[in-house]
Amino acid sequence: MTPIYQLTDTHTHIYYHANSAHLDVQLKNCFDKNITRLFLPNVDSKSIQPVFDTVSAYPENCFAMLGLHPCSVKANYKAELNVIENAIGNHKIYAIGEIGLDLYWDKSTLDIQKDAFRTQVKWAKELGLPIDIHCREAFDEIFELLDELKDDKLFGIFHCFTGNLEQAHRAIDLGFTLGIGGVVTYKKAGLDHIVKEIDLKHIVLETDTPYLAPVPFRGKENESAYLYYIAEKVADLHQISIEKLAEITTNNSKKIFGI
Repeated sequence: MTPIYQLTDTHTHIYYHANSAHLDVQLKNCFDKNITRLFLPNVDSKSIQPVFDTVSAYPENCFAMLGLHPCSVKANYKAELNVIENAIGNHKIYAIGEIGLDLYWDKSTLDIQKDAFRTQVKWAKELGLPIDIHCREAFDEIFELLDELKDDKLFGIFHCFTGNLEQAHRAIDLGFTLGIGGVVTYKKAGLDHIVKEIDLKHIVLETDTPYLAPVPFRGKENESAYLYYIAEKVADLHQISIEKLAEITTNNSKKIFGI
């Protein structure tokens, strides 16, 4: 049966439950909430297989991205990149990600994080794919990199966007869409005020499952099915129906990912 509307989770690690009954339960929960499109970013070489196991199990609903997460950029990052690049050559993917900069956990790896990012942006441009950016406590640094790499082939999503309004507009001006997740439901985060000011043509929805569960599940393991509560909040901020929000944000995701 065709759902009355279709929501898209543009960033979920639901594949952590690959090859388990728990995955089936979580996907059923998604379908019950009209969440029928899920985009899966790996984080390192070890997470490639679970991504594709999940895609194989749900090929109509789950779509792969591949990249090296900045927190996985260690001394052996070039070897990791080689494994991921080889996997890209052997599989259908829809974005390079998640990639980016993270200065919350380890500032000492900034230079190699930047090198890994440049390499993976090059892949994306060569393949005509979007990038899915992880940026934590590194907005100045990521914008500097994006300014350096900017051309008409650079586009994608700022995953889990939590910046201010100026940063939101700068990301949009660089050709990026904002991925809005559970943080928009947190009262003290202030993201709701930002999202209210952003045209919905610049927004997609995501969960970052199993992290950052929205209210009323904050502090618990997140699920892609909880995207419904994120959608409900964003629809309320823009004073439109959840059906209309689903139409807009899913169409936005189709333009980015080409599917």
